[in-house]
Amino acid sequence: MDTVEDQVGPVDVLINNAALANDADTFSAIDDTAIEQTLRVNTLAPALLIAELSRRLPEHAPANSANVVNISTDAARGFPNQVSYGMSKAALESLTRGAAVDLGPRIRVNAVAPGPIQTGWMDDELVNKVVPGIPMNRVGHPTDIADACVFLASRQSRWITGQIIQVAGGHWL
Repeated sequence: MDTVEDQVGPVDVLINNAALANDADTFSAIDDTAIEQTLRVNTLAPALLIAELSRRLPEHAPANSANVVNISTDAARGFPNQVSYGMSKAALESLTRGAAVDLGPRIRVNAVAPGPIQTGWMDDELVNKVVPGIPMNRVGHPTDIADACVFLASRQSRWITGQIIQVAGGHWL
């Protein structure tokens, strides 16, 4: 935060987008080290960054002085073969709601829960397998998520806090 503030000034938007998803994240493969590592990246780091943002704002800062957008997943309610990942994102959603209550009205805290987003990790076979389960009939693009984040950080969402907004084209409704 010091580096950001030195270069661009006070932080008023925090997007917690870092994530870790291990390939071997099944009940038969996970261990305490893998679970801890996933929780540290996906849940603990956002919590600490939100806390630091809160400490840097004056206690009586005006409403909407800062906005946090946590990036979850539409599969936070249950993600087969991704035990630690799903668990960490469900915890992130709980953190989102709790932080919204604790930090309002100075800081609004919301989350975006993406569905399948093509960032290069899905081959054509996987895309063809996933698309029939998406009412909008396509996988998402990074701009779909970016647009939701921009909205949540904008004045247009000034009365939205504690929400988990699925940006998934209807995937897993």
